[in-house]
Amino acid sequence: MQPIQIERWWPYLDGSAKAWLRENLRDEGIPGKIQDRIAEAGGPVMEPILEERDWVFIEGQPQFAE
Repeated sequence: MQPIQIERWWPYLDGSAKAWLRENLRDEGIPGKIQDRIAEAGGPVMEPILEERDWVFIEGQPQFAE
């Protein structure tokens, strides 16, 4: 099964969840609340929630007010 591409769900992710992910890049302990927001946006619900390519994507995203 192909992983869900972050480009498809990132635009729908809550701004506070985006901020947490940016501030905690590559953190292995993603809190349940953030995992819930990712799932609500259409992202993955099973481990690993985020893979290296996802972290690279997040790192490259501009930090606009959302």
